[in-house]
Order: sequence, then C-alpha cells, then structure tokens
Amino acid sequence: MSKYDFVLHAAQSEDFIDRLRALGLVDVTVAGWEPSEEDRRLLLDIEGAARAAETLRSWSAAHDGVRGVPYASGEEAYAAYVEAQREAARLRGEIARLEKAADELRPWGAFDASRTQRLADEGIVLRYFSAQASTYDKSLAEWGERHTIVEVARNGSMVWFVAVTAPGEEVYLDAQEMKAPAMDIREAERRIADERQQLARLDEVFARAAASTEAIAAYGCRLRERLQGVKVLATAQQAADGHLVVMEGWAEAATSAAVDALLEEYPNVVWLKSDPTPEDDTPVKLSNGRFARIFEMVGDMYARPKYGTLDLTPFFAPFYMLFFGICLNDAGYGLVLLAMGLFLLRKNPAQGMMRRAAWFATMCASATILFGLFCGSFFGLNLKEYFPDVPFFDFQGRFFSVALAIGMVQILFGMAINVWVVTRSFGFRYALGALGWFVILLAGSVAAGLPMLDPAWTIPGFSASSPAFYGVVALGAVLMLLLNTPGRNPLVNLGSGLWNFYNNLTGLLSDVLSYIRLFAIGLSGGVLALVFNSLADGFVPEGANIVVRILIMLPILLIGHGINLFMSTISSFVHPMRLTFVEFYKNAGFEMASRSFDPLRKMDQTNE
Repeated sequence: MSKYDFVLHAAQSEDFIDRLRALGLVDVTVAGWEPSEEDRRLLLDIEGAARAAETLRSWSAAHDGVRGVPYASGEEAYAAYVEAQREAARLRGEIARLEKAADELRPWGAFDASRTQRLADEGIVLRYFSAQASTYDKSLAEWGERHTIVEVARNGSMVWFVAVTAPGEEVYLDAQEMKAPAMDIREAERRIADERQQLARLDEVFARAAASTEAIAAYGCRLRERLQGVKVLATAQQAADGHLVVMEGWAEAATSAAVDALLEEYPNVVWLKSDPTPEDDTPVKLSNGRFARIFEMVGDMYARPKYGTLDLTPFFAPFYMLFFGICLNDAGYGLVLLAMGLFLLRKNPAQGMMRRAAWFATMCASATILFGLFCGSFFGLNLKEYFPDVPFFDFQGRFFSVALAIGMVQILFGMAINVWVVTRSFGFRYALGALGWFVILLAGSVAAGLPMLDPAWTIPGFSASSPAFYGVVALGAVLMLLLNTPGRNPLVNLGSGLWNFYNNLTGLLSDVLSYIRLFAIGLSGGVLALVFNSLADGFVPEGANIVVRILIMLPILLIGHGINLFMSTISSFVHPMRLTFVEFYKNAGFEMASRSFDPLRKMDQTNE
C-alpha cells in the first residue's frame, strides 16, 4: 500500500471526491464517522432501494406478462413504490380486520343494523351470545323463563342466539356474550370487496415500478456514492478556519502511479506520498490464487489479517476442506451437496459472492465424498457389507486418536508459520523462543505420538527414552527458556520462559482436545443416518414386495436424511471454522486488521 495525505481548499472537496471516485483506486480514511439524522435517513433509503429492486424483480417474475410504463427516474419510481407499499400494507391490514369481523358476523346473517338501534331507543335491547350446542339445548328452558331467547344460527357444535332484554337489565347466562354487531355480513363483504379493489389498483403502480427496476437499482447506487462523500467530508480534518481540508488516503502500490498522475494535474492540492508504518491503520486487500480466494469468505467471518502480516487463507483452506469432509463423513450427503454446488455454479455464471459460495460448497462436497468413500459410508449404509474386499477405514474404531493427531499437525503447522512470520518481520533471533517451543512439541509428537498411532511408526534411535530425543528437547528448552527475548537478562528470560511454558502447555492441551469434535460430529451424523435407515426398514411389514417397501421407506428416508443432512452440514460448516479461528489462528500468531481496502468508486449492482 501507498499512503497519501491531501490538503486542498474546502470548496474543492466535493469535486476532488468525485475525481477520486471516477478513478476508483483510492481508499480515503473515514475512521470515527458517526451518522447524523440525515445520514441515517440516507442509510435507510440505500437499504430500501436495494430491497425494492429485489422485491420488484420477484414481482415481475410472479406477474409475467404484466407491463407498465416506466417512471421518468429511479428516484420517482422508488418514491412511488414506497408509497404504494405503505398503502398496500394498510389495505391488507384493513382487509384482515374486516375478514375477521365477517367471520364473527356470518352466523348473524343479513340484518338492518339501524333498525336494531331504533329498537334499543324504544327500550328493546338485543344481547348477542354464543354457546356450546349441548349447553344451549340443556339450558334453553331455564333461560326462556327469564328472557326471550331467539336462536339465530347453529352448526355442529355451536349455537348463536339473541336475548331480548330491557335497558340496563342484568343477564346471567352460561354463554359467551358478543359485542353488538355494527354492520351485517353484507356490509362487511362489500367493504372487503372495496378494499380489495383498491389493493388491485395498486398493481398498476407496482407494474410501473417493476418496469423501472434497473432505474431504482441505479438510484440506490447513486445514494451509496453520496454516502461515500458524506463519510469523507464528515471525517476530514478542517484547517485554516475551515478553508482547508486534510484527508488521508491509501492506494495499492501497483496502481499508485495512476493516482500520482491525477494528483499532479489536479489544481491547488498539496499531497504527500509515503510508505505505511506499523503505527498506521493501513487497509488490507487480499491477493490470493483461485483456490484460496474461495475460502476468503470463511476468513472474513472473523477478520482480515493486519497489514504487513501473513494472510493465512491459503494455509487453512486445505485443512478446512478436510475438516468439513470429516464432520459430514458420508459420500451420499456429499453427492447431494455437490449437486447443489454445481446447480449454483450454473445459476451464477458471473463472478461474485454467490459464485464463490457455489465453489465453496462444491469443494467441501468433494472432500466429503472422498472421505465418505474412504470410510465406506453412503447415506448411512456401511459399504463394507457390499464390498467386503475393500479395506475401508474404521472411523468409529480408529479415528478418535487420528483426530488428535490431525489437530497436533495443524497446531504445529501454525507454530511453524508463526516462526517464519516473526523471522521475516523482526529477524531470526526474535523467533528463537517460538522455535524452541515448536522443536519440543515436534520432537514429542514424533517420538511419542507416532508410536501411539501405530507401533510400526517408531523411528529407530528416536524414541521417548532415546538420547537423541533428550538432546532435541534440551535444545528446544534452551531456546524457549533462555533466548526468548534477545538482549534481556537471562534470568528474566528464564522466568518469562517458565511462565510461557506453563501457559502454552495448559493451552496446548485444550487446543488438541478441541479436535475431538471432528470425531464426535462425524460419528453423530453417521449414527443418525443409520437410525433413520433402521427406522424406515422397521416400518415395512414382513414379506412386503418392493413397491410397498418403496412407498413406506421413501418418505421416512427423505425426511430423516433431509433433517440429518441439514443439521450435519451446519455443524460441518461451523466447527471447522471454530478450529480455524481459535486453535490455528492463535498458534499461527494471527493479528487482525481493523479495516479492509475499500476505495471510492462508481457504484453499480455488482459491488457493495
């Protein structure tokens, strides 16, 4: 990155921002921006315009063949759409209220509400009730002794009736009294029809707005550009009583020559160009190959690496694929995910987030298929029963210790990366402490860990009791305890090293044990798949033919495996991410950046 400091006249600031936006190469620092009320309304309009464009595309697809005259501008179309949406929401609410009222009025049938009111004025009050039919039939004679009871409607279980009373008379009936209807069912249905007619007339507005979808999307892009300028001007430093503006900007070193050319020709701007320092809040832009770029979306869920450090995406990506395949651990489920990934790739041919997500699903599905075939699992079926000559891996019997070994490999790999990064940044002598800890763990893993996995893997002359092992451990201890901080008193280094040894040892134990989740999640998904298979088979009557078996088993298998695939896929996505961010990032010395490189640029529907 190249750092720029700009000083220019305040009156030029908006034009200068427009020129930088047209260039599309400069990220202007806007740290500390606090939106005002006007800015919040702008943010709401940006979100609303994007949502409106998406909704109108769906509306067009649902109303194929309906065409309207486009509005003159995206702003006019968006305003009309918002007003129509507000009116439509009001009408739908009113229709729902009237439909509920109609359900309550339907038993009372058609009547003259004004005549009911005239009867009340003459001293004849009608009280409206509903009761269980059995209760009504049993109590009618008793009620009739005190009041005039008139049955109005009845269905299989309920009776609606009217009691004729005097004004102010107390009525005690074992029934639910209802509010006197203000209108009859005919009036309610007429009002519903009127409201629906008004709602239907709004389709003309929606059709015109749908014809203006691209204009609305372009209007949203202009609002986002305006937000860029608002942020820059709100956070720019004022000087000379507000006559001058000071800005900080960043550009990629490879494209900074184009920025220099713009600044050279732009009038009345003073600028300084420098290299970033460790104290600068330098924005970060990742530069990975095609494979690692797919997994940037995983790393972005945590944070991007600090400028000047190492991007760990290419290093955790193969592990993440492996962990996903281990957790899902079924070739059949992998085939389903692969089909979904290929479908998404076909539906999203243009480069973007959705295509990257499709590739991510495809890569993880491929790892799942390979590991599922390695373990002999296909939709919960044990392939060993069908292919007895194939030496499938015994996941349930052997993978517990393998999961711990995989965890140790990734942790050691992370430590090796940390040693390299420290060496590159500060010099090899500053990495001696980390190197000593790495040497001890590597020696212990080779001398004691490998024989635990398989006695045949014992290295001659390098066992846990061999002089060579003790020599390597002693070398690592010297590096870790006495040379952990160059230039410091050896006794201070010793105390610091012992404290770090304690912290690292206790932390390492929890880090390695965390990888047991690979075994647990893979085993639980496989057990659930087996349970659903057994459940489906258990419902089939003995001696049933193939058609009956399919009709009974297929719904159970589809529902059961669908639920298991959904739950297992979520677990397979989340838990490898947790291992990456907590165990691997910590041991690799990951430092997060506070911001990503986001240059001022012309907005369109392909960028955010």
